[in-house]
Amino acid sequence: MSADNALQGAGNKDPRDIILKPVVSEKSYGLIDEGKYTFLVDPRASKTEIKFAIEKIFGVKVASVNTLNRVGKARRTRFGTGKRKDTKRAIVTLKSGTIDIFTAVG
Repeated sequence: MSADNALQGAGNKDPRDIILKPVVSEKSYGLIDEGKYTFLVDPRASKTEIKFAIEKIFGVKVASVNTLNRVGKARRTRFGTGKRKDTKRAIVTLKSGTIDIFTAVG
């Protein structure tokens, strides 16, 4: 995929549809000190789309994006077995700037 195609693909989607919410956990707070921020993202989003969405929403420069797919747990319910949603997380490393995830943006 060339950079031009990635720009066109990322331009069709609203950045707020790609970035769902920040992850609030002890591990994600530890990574903030290293300039790494963790977000729940749309499972269909590519790393390039995630990069452009973060840069557009927060106005920062992204150095790299690491993603991980988490399979939802199978749970027993009173009606049989169920399953939690599969989720995708993105750990975003910044070149410059910081993100204040506790304030509403735009």
